[in-house]
Amino acid sequence: MKNNLLSKFAFWQKKHNRVDLGVYINTDGMTVYQAESLLRQIPLIKQDWRTAFQTLVEQVPGANIQIVLSSDYYQLLVVDKPAVDDEEIGQALQWSIKDMVSKPIAELHFDYFESPQANNNKLTVVVVDRQVMTALALAAQQCDVAIAGISIEEMAISNLSENENLAKLVLSHEPNHELKLTVIKRGALYMQRSVRGFNQIDVVTADDLRLGVADNLSLELQRSMDYFESQLRQAPVASIELLMGGAKEELARLLSANFDQQVNTIPCQHVADKFAELAFAEFNHDRELEVA
Repeated sequence: MKNNLLSKFAFWQKKHNRVDLGVYINTDGMTVYQAESLLRQIPLIKQDWRTAFQTLVEQVPGANIQIVLSSDYYQLLVVDKPAVDDEEIGQALQWSIKDMVSKPIAELHFDYFESPQANNNKLTVVVVDRQVMTALALAAQQCDVAIAGISIEEMAISNLSENENLAKLVLSHEPNHELKLTVIKRGALYMQRSVRGFNQIDVVTADDLRLGVADNLSLELQRSMDYFESQLRQAPVASIELLMGGAKEELARLLSANFDQQVNTIPCQHVADKFAELAFAEFNHDRELEVA
């Protein structure tokens, strides 16, 4: 893939000195990261992009940002790869997803990514609201903010394995959202799914984790690991990584008892902070957009 939604809105890019920033955007605001330091949280009130970007440039003039969107802003759909030439995939995908979305295709923008496995005939389509993203892009232009790329949580997580040959299973969770499971290797996303029933895992007590929550989660992890090995014909994941809040150290200890793999917690004060850092890591990539 291709972590750059909305290439047709690339008019914001300007050729002069800029300050690279990683920005994670959820419905509460923007979390901003710059070169090994978390800068600040910028509120986003009623989707007022211009005020948020103006606040950013007052503090960091000449911002050049890589954005990671929270799942509030996109939908993932898995479809069969259309049997057409590559340059016609974008047009064909409109017919593949039109009955899977709640809005008319004309009101949406979509991108897609393929599995790293050459023999996989599925595509994952990222769908966003065109009006929302256009408003974001226009506000950035008006505030002289250059947007280098727009990505999503699942793709950003792949930066955790950029130089590693062994697969990792990552559990990531933002408050009041579904728990996400991704499997990554060598900077590529091999598998992603939402794990239902754990959207409050950040507030579950250590006692409740011990009284069954961890074991129930272990069953979900085992199913996904079995699929990764048997259906995708991959070697077992080397580790399980937890990117979440709450009693994550106790959860790691309990999961370790159920798996041979090492279970690690990813250090961060807030999950949004880490996603802003992973957005910043996108500056190390030069990934083309696959469909406009």
